[in-house]
Amino acid sequence: MLPENITSIVARNERWTGEAASEPHEAGWAHEAVIFVRSLKDPKGPQPQVRAEISPDGMRWVPEGTAVAMPTARDGIAVLRIRHFGNWLRVAASFPEGSENTVLVTMHLKA
Repeated sequence: MLPENITSIVARNERWTGEAASEPHEAGWAHEAVIFVRSLKDPKGPQPQVRAEISPDGMRWVPEGTAVAMPTARDGIAVLRIRHFGNWLRVAASFPEGSENTVLVTMHLKA
């Protein structure tokens, strides 16, 4: 039997500044997730880390523990690999004042 896989776009051409996050994704059926964060334009200012967040209800969020540097150039890609995340999953970042990044975020989930 082939494993079940799905790719979801959870942020498309979004300008992230301040406290930013992707749309939440219900992914309880999946055993693992690979999340790609791609810069669609040249980022402005210092770039923070992007972190995986999990939730029991899709409304209240806590850091999962996985975090990587945001891309620092146009077409740069950050990758987060996550397991044991419960049902709700998203990525978020806290940008310093004056910083921004226009992103495309995709989640690749596998059962």
